[in-house]
Amino acid sequence: MTVRTRVAPSPTGDPHLGTGYVALFNLVFARRYGGQFILRIEDTDAKRSSASSEQQILDSLRWLGLDWDEGPDCGGPHGPYRQSERSAIYKEHAQQLLDSKHAFRCYCTSERLTELRQAQQAESRTPGYDGHCLHISDAERIEHERAGTESVVRMIVPSEGVCLVQDLLRGEIEIPWVQVDMQVLLKADGLPTYHLANVVDDHMMEISHVFRGEEWLNSAPKHQLLYKYFGWQSPQLAHLPLLRNPDKSKLSKRKNPTSIRFYERLGYLPEAVLNYLGRMGWSMPDERERFSLAEMIEHFDYTRISLGGPIFDQTKLRWLNSVWIRETLSLEQLSFRIQQWAINAEYMQPMLTDAKQRIEVFSDLAPLLQFYFAGDLQLQASDFEDCAGTQDELKADLQLVLWTLEGLARWQKETVMPVFKGLATYRERKLKVTMVPFFIAITGQASSVPVMDAMVLLGPDVSRYRLRAAIDVLGGLSKKGLKQVDKQRSEFEKLLETAAV
Repeated sequence: MTVRTRVAPSPTGDPHLGTGYVALFNLVFARRYGGQFILRIEDTDAKRSSASSEQQILDSLRWLGLDWDEGPDCGGPHGPYRQSERSAIYKEHAQQLLDSKHAFRCYCTSERLTELRQAQQAESRTPGYDGHCLHISDAERIEHERAGTESVVRMIVPSEGVCLVQDLLRGEIEIPWVQVDMQVLLKADGLPTYHLANVVDDHMMEISHVFRGEEWLNSAPKHQLLYKYFGWQSPQLAHLPLLRNPDKSKLSKRKNPTSIRFYERLGYLPEAVLNYLGRMGWSMPDERERFSLAEMIEHFDYTRISLGGPIFDQTKLRWLNSVWIRETLSLEQLSFRIQQWAINAEYMQPMLTDAKQRIEVFSDLAPLLQFYFAGDLQLQASDFEDCAGTQDELKADLQLVLWTLEGLARWQKETVMPVFKGLATYRERKLKVTMVPFFIAITGQASSVPVMDAMVLLGPDVSRYRLRAAIDVLGGLSKKGLKQVDKQRSEFEKLLETAAV
């Protein structure tokens, strides 16, 4: 059997460390056994997916040093490799399930489903579809079809017994069927959900092994059942332990920068980041700390993967990065890497466009532009003392803008600027006054180069990280404080929508 593995990220935001982590283990396993590694883009969420996000995923994985044998950019015999280009395939397979009575059309309205979920929650029952449309008469079904009632396709799931899931890392796992929902497979717009597309694609792309995060373990029965319905052999599954913050919570951007691009922008070596991801739950036979991708492939044994939640600790990563700098780079190589990182024309010229009007001698550049080359700006609450508003008001402004910026599909000056103009209108302040705390949060100075230009050049990852850091410097937001700001959120968003029309 030829080993074939894959990674299948969704292009709906910043390229996540978790994507790099899962991609690494799939690639290493495939290379260890002389197989192929495939990149597939799961872009069925049409509203949130974007071409720019897809490109960032490709760029970030390549920056880490990962490459693939088949994918949307290089093609291959099992394409297309974007799910949005495979809609006809999913519809055909959904119809097969309907014809074989392994799926049914559901005509329930969103209102009915909401009421059902609320009733189940009130009675402390596991939320899930109650099978209403599975039991309607043929006459009712024909009436719905004649009326053009919107429908989805749901899979039929056993109501009793247990599903036995075989996992390479965890052995046999029992999951009661009563815990498995009658999953929607094809949405009303004709696009598949993850579950149908995942199974169909893995089969048609001849995937033999799937290493994925343990959050997908509860979905394994649905996938296993679909393989049975289609009469296919399921790939062998391995559910990797989740990356965690130092407090043992799931790795999240609110407690740890999670974007691969953040670490690229801050000047980490890709070899060190990849090395650190490799150490997340796995270790070399000789327990060495520093190892290359080639060394990991040579010595990889999946039985050495630990199921304890690996801790992603920035301090440890910085230390490992320093080891790579000291032990692997000559002075000439270090100089070249630093030039590649930021001291290059592509990165410097946009900075100089703004700085040129503000300097008299070259030595003025260092204090003016130092924030471009920094990670943590070492701010203090006293830095915000001259800003308009109380600390609570400042934190609310920073959080409202942060939430809005997290939802931006395109990170450009023309998309960022309206957010700040909207905040000035919302607070009934002049834009210049409104911008001061954001100058401080992003550049560390109350007056600097245009902050919008700086945010575009720094990128969304670093910019949003600095806004979160500023909120923390000002004392952070408690759960109660977040709720209070959230009450302002819908009003602020409506104002932005109105201004955009």
